[in-house]
Amino acid sequence: MRHILRFFGFIMAWASLGVIFAMIAVAGVVYIYSRDLPDTSALAAYEPITLSRVYSGEGALMDEFARERRIFTPADEIPDLVKEAFISAEDKNFYSHLGFDPRGIAAAVFEALQGQRPRGASTITQQVAKNFLLSGEREIERKIKEIILAVELERTLSKEQILELYLNEIFLGQNAYGVTAAAQIYFNKTLEDLTPGEAAYLAALPKAPSDLHPVRERDAAEGRRNYVLREMYQNGYISEEVETAAQAAPLRTVQSGDIPSARREIPPRGYFTEEIRRQLSARLGEDKLFGGGLTIRATIDPDLQDTVEAALRAKLESWDRDHGKWRGPLDTIDPALLGDEEAWRDALSKKWLPRDIEGWRLAVVLELGDSSARIGIEGVPDDADGHFLTVKDAGWTGAKKPSDLWAPGDIVLVKEITDKDGSFERWSLRQIPELQGAVMAMDPTTGRVLAMQGGFSYQASVFNRATQATRQPGSSFKPFVYAAALDHGYNPATIVLDAPVTVQTGAGAWKPMNSSRQFYGPSPLRIGIENSRNVMTVRLAQDIGMDSVAEYAERFGVYDNMPHHLAYALGAGETTLWKMVAAYGMFANGGLRLEPTLIDRVQDRRGRTIYRHDQRECDACNETAHSPDEPEPWVIDRSERVMDPITAYQLTSMMEGVVQRGTATVLNDLGLHLAAKTGTTNDAKDAWLISFTPNLVVGCFIGYDTPRPMGRGAYGGTMCGPVVHDVLKDAMKTRRNVDFKVPDNAVAVKMDRRTGIRQPDDASGANIVTEMFRADEVPEVYAAADMVIGDGNFTFGSDLPLSMTEDGDYPAPPGGAAQGGQGGAAPPPPAGQLGVGSGGLY
Repeated sequence: MRHILRFFGFIMAWASLGVIFAMIAVAGVVYIYSRDLPDTSALAAYEPITLSRVYSGEGALMDEFARERRIFTPADEIPDLVKEAFISAEDKNFYSHLGFDPRGIAAAVFEALQGQRPRGASTITQQVAKNFLLSGEREIERKIKEIILAVELERTLSKEQILELYLNEIFLGQNAYGVTAAAQIYFNKTLEDLTPGEAAYLAALPKAPSDLHPVRERDAAEGRRNYVLREMYQNGYISEEVETAAQAAPLRTVQSGDIPSARREIPPRGYFTEEIRRQLSARLGEDKLFGGGLTIRATIDPDLQDTVEAALRAKLESWDRDHGKWRGPLDTIDPALLGDEEAWRDALSKKWLPRDIEGWRLAVVLELGDSSARIGIEGVPDDADGHFLTVKDAGWTGAKKPSDLWAPGDIVLVKEITDKDGSFERWSLRQIPELQGAVMAMDPTTGRVLAMQGGFSYQASVFNRATQATRQPGSSFKPFVYAAALDHGYNPATIVLDAPVTVQTGAGAWKPMNSSRQFYGPSPLRIGIENSRNVMTVRLAQDIGMDSVAEYAERFGVYDNMPHHLAYALGAGETTLWKMVAAYGMFANGGLRLEPTLIDRVQDRRGRTIYRHDQRECDACNETAHSPDEPEPWVIDRSERVMDPITAYQLTSMMEGVVQRGTATVLNDLGLHLAAKTGTTNDAKDAWLISFTPNLVVGCFIGYDTPRPMGRGAYGGTMCGPVVHDVLKDAMKTRRNVDFKVPDNAVAVKMDRRTGIRQPDDASGANIVTEMFRADEVPEVYAAADMVIGDGNFTFGSDLPLSMTEDGDYPAPPGGAAQGGQGGAAPPPPAGQLGVGSGGLY
């Protein structure tokens, strides 16, 4: 017995020594490999690269910005079913081990010694350590570091935090990172809607996403899914009945065509969301935008956006068809493919061509006939009768036979034409116009941009003509000259001489002319802006000084640093529609600073607001209850005032006259309280119209990208007028037609708009208007409101007649000259007649 005990003692001693040496060896290995390991505590604040999403005000998904398609979901929002599927597939002892699984490692070693294919023994915690903290070390070294870091991670983070990192970071194929993105990409579902079989398939993917493709490797995919389902049953997460039913069900995915893709539910990117991308990239940086998991709430009104797009496209297309010519196909495909429908459809689908024009489709010319061309249309099944384009329908091109227009393999755009009852009539040839433009609609009380279209088609040209095109605003700039004058003591009845004026410039003498090439004599400011008189505007700018005009243009944000050249008073500088619409919005809201925005709010991945456009304060909004004698919550607007409210009202009133009697009468039939101003530059290279009600500003610009004359009949009213008309008609169906607010301390008096002479309070007639004056500026009855801007003493010549026509304009100059009256002061002239007093003044 003593020998036996001695033997066992010897064995135990050596075993103890072995354990001690093993522990020393392990400690040494841990010490060696623990040096310079990453700090696991940083993962507590780790934020994975996550896609950002843009939503409309109604919550509809509009666009996504992503480098990796990952949608971050906190652990407490991930359903237990999903967690249980991945735990069953990857680490069934996850909740009990300390970072590594000794039993799993032993089983893997045993199977390897038996000659079986070795299985992975890495726990979820080890995979997190490898994916987040380690790089490409050799296998043995990495495994040792994995285990060390996994143990440290278990001390640093909770199990739920580790699982959150794993489920949001893991790559699951199809450019899907994380379970939420994968659920959308494979099944077009949220995590909450996944079935056990679908959750099991996602959990099967981490091992080898490409080897488990749901179409190419369907059998392997279903086999691995069924394995995960079996593990879920054995671990007690699902019942046997659920396991059996899920294993028997076929694997149905987006990739197999059994489920529609979520991407189809997202509208194609357009000018609005692209401008959001540009502005947020500049504000937050591209890394934050494309990887920050932001939730972006856009200001867009989807219905109004549709109206804006349709209105602009209709005008550009009609002008192109009336004045343009056929510019050839968009592209071509190999005619050898035309005999095989599948081949030409596949070739067409791979072409990057515009597909974002409502009602238009891409088509391929298959063969030519005597009077028509047979076409194949993308997205439209072919039939025995076929689809055709006729030369007769394309008569606007001037072609006589099909070969004048097309050749087999040409790719063109077509539109379906229907009868009044909606039945199909024919396919019609279409082309993207050369003429371009932009439209923008904005709320003048908040600066929220409700709709914006920067061209005919975003997919044809991403250049945004609303924000990026700097063009001459022409006469649409004149209101800023008038605003400066009104704030410097002038009023709508101030008389300005519309007579020839010569300005000496460094380049020689400049003689501005009216559009009509005529001069109309002394006229009130109101007439000058209603009829867009160039000479009156130049005289007014001379009188108040271009430094004042520049200061106002800069104050309203039209220009950053405007040169003090008189030509700028007529809109010779360059600015954008974005800036002009914002500036007009300050007229509409009574003169308060306005910053246009496409974004209401931006939230980070945790829901914290990091940007909010509306900076108004709310008094008592956070109170949970109010007693009857306490004031109600009140929104406080601390916006900077950029112009006097009476000035804003006077200017708005004059611009209402532009709609009622001036250059924007195309809008008059809408019956709205509406102000506007048109603009047309030299040779009709740029056409503008900007209009506003108290609750909506709509601006339009049209012109060629490389400025050149648009041709005869191209003016702000004719080009942009129909576009703005259609937008306002639709937009105001859901908005109140309220009048502009009359400012405090303003006095209303009746004036003859043609003469600038005050009339009795009971005066009426087509030429009687109500003007607002400051209390200290109100003229006496039958007295002129203000002095003459221009030559103080003059005699009326052949181009300066004494009276106006019935429509408020002066007639063409008669032959001969009429001298001004002499002697004492004349009695008040009748309405509509300009009298001449002592010294040639009136």
